[in-house]
Amino acid sequence: MINNELIDKLSALAIMPVIQIENADDAVKLVAVLSENGLPAAEITFRSAAAAESIRRIRAAFPDVILCAGTVLTIAQVDEAVAAGADFIISPGFNPTIVNYCIENGIKIIPGINNPSQIEQALELGINVVKFFPAEASGGVNMVKALVGPYSQIKLMPTGGIKPSNVLEYLAIPQVIACGGSWIATTAAIRDHDWDTIAKNAVATCKLVNA
Repeated sequence: MINNELIDKLSALAIMPVIQIENADDAVKLVAVLSENGLPAAEITFRSAAAAESIRRIRAAFPDVILCAGTVLTIAQVDEAVAAGADFIISPGFNPTIVNYCIENGIKIIPGINNPSQIEQALELGINVVKFFPAEASGGVNMVKALVGPYSQIKLMPTGGIKPSNVLEYLAIPQVIACGGSWIATTAAIRDHDWDTIAKNAVATCKLVNA
């Protein structure tokens, strides 16, 4: 279960930068740029071999940043992420093995869902925050509104296809605490060390969601 303190922090943030880092040497600089420009948070996805080391370096440099591991598919990755310093785990789907392992070991997890049956599985296990993924491909804002009708107690973090042109529609739904966004720090921008563009994206995003 995600505690109220973390829910409040995520709600205040509104946007979780979703990041794929190919080289751990870029991790600290990236999070410095994000933090300096209003987004002291990062979801480091396990879509690259540099994920765990990136989390480790970020945590050492920024003890207070909101730092989670995304695209976690195995128990081994859960263990790697936690050992590296991740605050919580995000998975793209609802894998009962992963979810139960996290619960049994006191590890915070936000599992992925995109239908009512998965929400009921989550609620049955005491999960109070889920990732709605892939958001746009799964019906977007209208699907979220349909899901929170019967399941008003669940909190959601939509991710997948979220962009500046639609993010406010998601955030307007009371049960949505934050959205995952990959447009802020793209893999290409990180690879090219285009810190100015990432900084501008972070500033523009903060201005948009706080308007």
